[in-house]
Amino acid sequence: MRSFASILLVGSLLGACDNGGGGGKTTTSTASGDAKPADFGETIAKVNGTAIGSKEFEEAASRKTAAEGGALSAAEKKEVADRMVEDELLYEEALKRGLDKDPKVKKVMVNTLLREEVYANVRSADFTDQELQTYFEAHKDEFIVPEKVQIKRILIKVTDERPDADAKKLADTVHADLVKKPDSFKDLAEKNSEDPYRRRGGDVGFVAKTGKPGLDQAVVDKAFELQNNQISDVFKSDEGYNIISVANRREEVERTFQQMKGSVLRKVKNDKLKELYDTYVAKLKTDAKIEIDEAKLASIEVQGAKQPTGPGMSLGGPGGPMRPGVPGMEKTGADEMAAGVEEDEAGEGGAAPH
Repeated sequence: MRSFASILLVGSLLGACDNGGGGGKTTTSTASGDAKPADFGETIAKVNGTAIGSKEFEEAASRKTAAEGGALSAAEKKEVADRMVEDELLYEEALKRGLDKDPKVKKVMVNTLLREEVYANVRSADFTDQELQTYFEAHKDEFIVPEKVQIKRILIKVTDERPDADAKKLADTVHADLVKKPDSFKDLAEKNSEDPYRRRGGDVGFVAKTGKPGLDQAVVDKAFELQNNQISDVFKSDEGYNIISVANRREEVERTFQQMKGSVLRKVKNDKLKELYDTYVAKLKTDAKIEIDEAKLASIEVQGAKQPTGPGMSLGGPGGPMRPGVPGMEKTGADEMAAGVEEDEAGEGGAAPH
């Protein structure tokens, strides 16, 4: 019989078929000399010696609408069979070309495997209210919306063309203009600031004390020392000279179990999925022969991806969506919890412009 990876390739490459075909279901055909799966049924067709089973045909045909209503006509059944034959031919050609080695196909295959072997084993109904309540009580800090301040910032960078003294002089000039006319922050930021928030008039959005990826922590620390609408002195950070103001504040908010029950369920469910994933992969590793050339690995120079910065970025850790704990999973658990707990990071104006 075909390998599991080969069987999945049809769906990976062809996607969902229309009503006249396989309806997106992968074919369970088998080489004529191989043992057939229990749900194979009878052989209704062969393609280059590979048999197509009646059970798979019945499932595909049941998704086709009969022109006259009721049962499919002989011609309509033949149409479905022809489409299954075409899918098999395309599948075999894809294998000949090695498309099962394509990274995107591999990813689809891995995700399908995980759905069948891991995700299908965890249901929301498996967790009682008592379990969820206990988890909530033990992790209350994770469900608190932290205090945040809405930061407005003007950054003047130190560059080869603008040495430190010149950058400081420009920052002092901008600061003096801002003190004279406090409501000109937006205009001055759009004209002078040199960070990703310049297009938003310097509005960084709401930030917790733990900070925000891409934003110097010194800026965050200074912001929490200011009162609303207070303009800071010019101060230096790793990026250059800063002038900031706090436009608004949001106090820390605690949520009740009933408010966060859905988020707790997603988090507990995600933890269980992660546990099952680790167990499943550990078993695969036990049965596999794995060799890693540590010396060659160490000799390869790779530049890591840059931390996302500026408007529209995805946040990680406390205060924003997190990467799923299990490869191939849709966003669940911690990231969904964060989405449910956290307020909009883009400021009063809603989603950040791109």
